[in-house]
Amino acid sequence: MRIITLTLTLLWCIKLFGQIDADRIEIIRDQYGVPHVHAPTDPEVAYGLAWAHAEDDFQTIQLTMLSGRGMLGVHLGKRGAAIDYVVQLLDCKGIVKREWSSLSKEYQQLIRGYTDGINAYAKSYPEKVLVDGSFPVTVEEVLSAYVLSLAVISGADQVISNLVNGRVSSAPDLTGLGSNAFAFSRQRTADDYVYLNVNSHQPLEGPSSWYEAHLISDEGWNALGGLFPGAATIFHGTNEHLGWAHTVNYPDKIDVFQLEMHPDEELKYRFDNEWKMLDKKEVKLRVKILFGIKITVKKSIYSCIYGPVIKNDKGFFAFDLGVLHDLRAPEQWYRMNKADNWSEFKEALSMVAIPGFNMVYADQEENIYYLGNAKIPLRNSAFDWNETVPGNTSETLLGDYHPLEDLPQKLNPKSGFVFNTNNSAFSCTDSLGNPDPKQYDKTMGYKVFENNRSTRFLDLVRDYDQISWSDFLAIKYDGQLPFNLQYPVDIGELFRLPLEKYPKYAELIDILQTWDGQSGFDNLGAAQFVIMYEYLRNKHPVSYLDSTRVLTEFEIIDAISYTHKYLRKHFKRIAIRLGDYQFLVRGDKEVPVNGIPDVITAMHSQPYKHGRVRAVQGESYIMLVRYPEQGLPIIETVNVYGASNQVDSPHYDDQMLLFVNQKRKTMTLDLDEVRKNAEAIYPPVRLN
Repeated sequence: MRIITLTLTLLWCIKLFGQIDADRIEIIRDQYGVPHVHAPTDPEVAYGLAWAHAEDDFQTIQLTMLSGRGMLGVHLGKRGAAIDYVVQLLDCKGIVKREWSSLSKEYQQLIRGYTDGINAYAKSYPEKVLVDGSFPVTVEEVLSAYVLSLAVISGADQVISNLVNGRVSSAPDLTGLGSNAFAFSRQRTADDYVYLNVNSHQPLEGPSSWYEAHLISDEGWNALGGLFPGAATIFHGTNEHLGWAHTVNYPDKIDVFQLEMHPDEELKYRFDNEWKMLDKKEVKLRVKILFGIKITVKKSIYSCIYGPVIKNDKGFFAFDLGVLHDLRAPEQWYRMNKADNWSEFKEALSMVAIPGFNMVYADQEENIYYLGNAKIPLRNSAFDWNETVPGNTSETLLGDYHPLEDLPQKLNPKSGFVFNTNNSAFSCTDSLGNPDPKQYDKTMGYKVFENNRSTRFLDLVRDYDQISWSDFLAIKYDGQLPFNLQYPVDIGELFRLPLEKYPKYAELIDILQTWDGQSGFDNLGAAQFVIMYEYLRNKHPVSYLDSTRVLTEFEIIDAISYTHKYLRKHFKRIAIRLGDYQFLVRGDKEVPVNGIPDVITAMHSQPYKHGRVRAVQGESYIMLVRYPEQGLPIIETVNVYGASNQVDSPHYDDQMLLFVNQKRKTMTLDLDEVRKNAEAIYPPVRLN
């Protein structure tokens, strides 16, 4: 009896104080190297995740940790120092200190477990540490990196850049890079499953690229999906009962205020009937310059009652966004990971701590749901919040935030489907079931607009009364532009050009005019279109939120001329296929890849060599899920390259051919099956 009592006491202490026993943690690698991390407690799972992810991509995780510490300048030089400056300007560490108590004890222990895991790996492999003195990291620094990442995702980097360069009012950047998510209920599917597509279009490499993991604890955590380097939970994916997908959205998440400065007294600004002093602090940024020499640069950081302040030639401007006041976003993801049903998932959503992202949800009970999620303050409707507002009155000072019920959303529409492709929150199902823009507070900044992907998706869905699994795959992997193009520049004049008027360009014009809008790597017309489109996009930058700009015949011919010269110079011919032009590249492996901007299977590329381009953002981590009424979901996934970012790993590029051939691997949440088919099982300790 005494032994049992002592054992229970020991387990209670471990739970209370977050002690980690690495020998109780299993890292189970499947045939593709994906880590399935199992442990008795959630903090131990987080510890194991940190270790496993570090094995696969410690270099990228370190970039995230260095940003949280404000030490990127030591590693990346001037470019990194700019990020360190933003960390100081936003006061990321101060936010963590002020808001730490808002986190539950359970999540505090979880993030401590993750921090311990990443520190243990760094201690075990000191030769892999990029910057001397950068480890151990603290929990505060790990969460500081979260704050920075969420601020950037919310658009803070764009606002800061605009203000520094004197552009005090600028629309969000909607470039069509985008993501896709959709779900179908059983009333719409042909085989009595609920379908979910999780398909965010992220960068293929770097701190915002997807890493796949499966997290299992004896405390009820069993989730599989994608996360970013430095994350302690799944960001989107599925558990045993339900799943969700994110896409980026564009409501008004950031506010800019112009301060009224005192005419004579430096750094004083008006607020109502009094003059206040700007808060000023001097920060020191360490920067690596030539030959690895490190220097210290001093910068002044300002803030005021409205938030961080930037000075430019037009005056002093403050800005504010929700993530600067709420640290609970990572905990909200944790609660979503562990929700067992719609009621628990909605309770997690009601935190409204994640500052942005659309959400598309599905579960085994046949609930499907769309949410235009954002952390948006309650604003005074007397002001135009699309523009810079006065920063001299309490009338524009922000406080409380819109609760979940204020946000655009749709649960179980009669159409049997919900979707989002970064289009408007007011177009998430068929036209009869969409949220009505008139019913929502206009100061939240939700816009009404479509893009090519949303237009094409709706066109496709209208063709089906019932969706089979093969139909679902056909929609997911559709690579065609819609007949009625939704680009923010109108290129209709292209299709009216007479060939006889431009004999020099007749072959190219004919290819473009007869192009079927498809984007497979064997397609004729896709490469020509993309070359022309990128030229027009750079020369005539327009947002999807702007009025469509109609291009003239002269402007179209200018782009045709550029495209013709490009093809002749680099390919010596006009009639090339997309696969001649665009490649997926990993190390010394190059394979042609499908996709062009703003098709459902979107892909964006950058110059590579010899006039070719390499894919850098778009289709990346894909998860397709079928939920039965009983039992575990059927899950298929693929990641663009593989599970590891280590060049010498067999999993560095072993999913590439699956990916380009639009195939997937089968995954499971069944721990016994995972163990049965494992290639390796080991604890998070250095073995040599």
